[in-house]
This record gives sequence, structure tokens and C-alpha cells, in this order.
Amino acid sequence: MFFGTRRCEVGLTLLELVVATAMLLVLATMALPMARVKIKRDREIELRRALREMRTAIDRYKDASDVGLMEVKADSEGYPESLEILVEGVQLAGKSDRKVRFLRRIPVDPMTGLADWNFRCVKDPPDSRFWCGDNVFDVSSRSIGEALDGTRYQDW
Repeated sequence: MFFGTRRCEVGLTLLELVVATAMLLVLATMALPMARVKIKRDREIELRRALREMRTAIDRYKDASDVGLMEVKADSEGYPESLEILVEGVQLAGKSDRKVRFLRRIPVDPMTGLADWNFRCVKDPPDSRFWCGDNVFDVSSRSIGEALDGTRYQDW
């Protein structure tokens, strides 16, 4: 037997380990901001969906009141007094046993985590941050944050 030959050693050198670790670190630091943007974009999509759902329900309520399917207060101008009315339902005119519901539930604002929204009534100016309290003409988020496109969530 010849003792002078060396066996082929298998493994990584310290330099190879440092280079591989550095590459993983660079990739991880690039992925983290992209993940944050993805999460924010998903929340913005959910906010747009919730606003569209509530605005559609308000419009359907207004359409039903305009054609006389239900009795509404004269000073409400045909808009609901609150979002809760859209969930609880409204009696149809002349039919005491039938209720019409326009929302299943009040959506949660994904930016604030609460089912608490800013309201506007018909009498409020378009840029108003205060609600007159008579009816719900429009809804918006209470979040003071800024969207990916640079607009404020309150302005959506």
C-alpha cells in the first residue's frame, strides 16, 4: 500500500462560504422592499373594493328610494342616514313583511383595521373633511396615509 497519495477532500472553503452568504444577504435585502410594496398594494386593492362595495350599496339605496320602493325621510334626499341602515335593511313601501338589505356587513378599512369610515352628505362641499350628519352620500377612508401613487387614502 502506498501512503504518499492524498485523498480528494470534499467541502467548501471559508472564502466560498463568505461569498455564498454575501450573495444570499444581497438577495434578501432586495426582496424585503418588494414584499412591503406587495403588501401595501394588496391593502390598497382591498380598500378600493370596500369603497366600491359601499358606494354601490348607497347608489342602489338611492335608486330604490327614487322609484318609490321604500319610504324615506324628506330631508335625506333619498340617501341612507347611515351605513347600518344598509346592513339592517329597509321596509318596502306597502309591504310590512319584506325588507331590502343593500350590504351584508360594513367592510373593514384595511388601512386602519376598523369598520370606521369618513362620510359626506349631499350638502357637504367635495373637499370637506366634516360630515353634516343628515345622510350618507359618499364614504372614504379615515387613514391619513399615502398610497403608492402619491395620493392620500382619504381622497379616494
